[in-house]
Amino acid sequence: MKALIDRFSSSVKGVLSGFDRIVFKGWLLPLMFASQVMSFLSFKGVLNKDYKNWMIAQTREIVNTADQYARDNCGSPIIKIPTWRIRKEELAHKRQQQEQIKTGLIGVWSCMESASSYRAVYCKQAGFPQIKNYQTQCKHLYFYFDDREFGFMNIRLQTWFPYHIQMCLNGRKWLRRGLEQEGIDFHVHGNKFLHIADYQKAQQLLDQQLNIRFTGILDGFTQRVFPGMEDILGPHFSYYWTLWQSEWATDLIFYNPDSIKDRMDTLLRHAHIIGTSTRVLRYLDRPLTKAGRPDGRSHDTVMTRLTDFNDGMCIRHWNDKNSVKLYNEQNNVRVETTINDPRKFKVFRHKQGQDENEPKQRLPMRKGVMDIPLRASVSQDVNNRFMEDLATLEEKTPIRSFLDDLTVHIMKNGRRFRGLDPVGKDQELLLALSDPAYMVSGLTNKMLRERLSTTPFGSSCTDKQLSAKISRHLRLLRSHGIIRKL
Repeated sequence: MKALIDRFSSSVKGVLSGFDRIVFKGWLLPLMFASQVMSFLSFKGVLNKDYKNWMIAQTREIVNTADQYARDNCGSPIIKIPTWRIRKEELAHKRQQQEQIKTGLIGVWSCMESASSYRAVYCKQAGFPQIKNYQTQCKHLYFYFDDREFGFMNIRLQTWFPYHIQMCLNGRKWLRRGLEQEGIDFHVHGNKFLHIADYQKAQQLLDQQLNIRFTGILDGFTQRVFPGMEDILGPHFSYYWTLWQSEWATDLIFYNPDSIKDRMDTLLRHAHIIGTSTRVLRYLDRPLTKAGRPDGRSHDTVMTRLTDFNDGMCIRHWNDKNSVKLYNEQNNVRVETTINDPRKFKVFRHKQGQDENEPKQRLPMRKGVMDIPLRASVSQDVNNRFMEDLATLEEKTPIRSFLDDLTVHIMKNGRRFRGLDPVGKDQELLLALSDPAYMVSGLTNKMLRERLSTTPFGSSCTDKQLSAKISRHLRLLRSHGIIRKL
């Protein structure tokens, strides 16, 4: 990331990195399987054959309570939407403007959408109805708020048993509220900041979002929209929260839009040209072979799309359900990583139930809210790799300005080191070092031996001789500041 910022340092006035859109989903784990639901109904004294009537009665109570909540807090009953294709967020923004709503509940909308629920099906073997899972259509309630702390947000509640819930927050809207409380001047367009008086403080507020105990916050919002949960399910049920989708954005905020226009077209073209499948897999931390190519056994799908975006352009690289993209809007250039499938990434963490004093293992990242700091770190790493490649865009500085310092001998710690010969005897080694595979994994003597053994650099050497030759060259490159040891 630093390399790209340095490239535009004269035009960039601020940089922000943090969450943009984050979607949480809540599940009642004891009610995820039909056998457990039958045990729950038995505890409640509800026969399987009476399940449907019991569920409909609970749904009616949930809807009536939500309708009264809407009337009390925004002066409007639940608004019915005829189809799920209508964007509820646009309706909420429109109502907020019309009603001049600053904070609090904006409105509640209802819509028929697909859902996972249960029904009673007669079983010949048992001789009585059994509870079975099935996919159906049922009423969902959408609560839209402009919260005093978190800004514009929404909650989606499934009114049929087992009452799945979804909450969508926006890290940039959250930051906006934080800046207002701190009294820091800013100018915002949608979820893009075009100016902030104190970028350092803004970044601190974004960083603080990672230290929040989200479970308590999400449970608190649940009490607002589903106050009858304890009466319906009992006092011992609580939601298990997962971060279903996350968008982690790095914004480069320029002084004015004109300073972006000339660069953006070239930057997008460069991102498209270098966006090979190998590099996209590297951006998104997918495994490659030692030669830096996709593994033949891999089922990873890579796709790139270039589209218009508002007054700018957007390029997006996908690896299955995860992606990284680059786009601009007014004087804001954004690199954003979207993670829908965190299992694609491996992180060092403890196993479920493992003692914290035991060593961590490299395991797939989870969707649980406990892994939010890990997800933020992984997302920033993806942004950094993408931005480091973008920083290799054409350079107008004459090549001699770079080579003059490298092609002459230097003295270090009283020892003389020769200059490099980038178009002669050092060419094969420097070409090998430029492979993007080493941007993630680093490099070792052994990796370079495998790469250079068939080139003129190492074809005339035994394995031992080539190892010694590479060691000498690595020492030379370190002395010139080309590489460093970790």
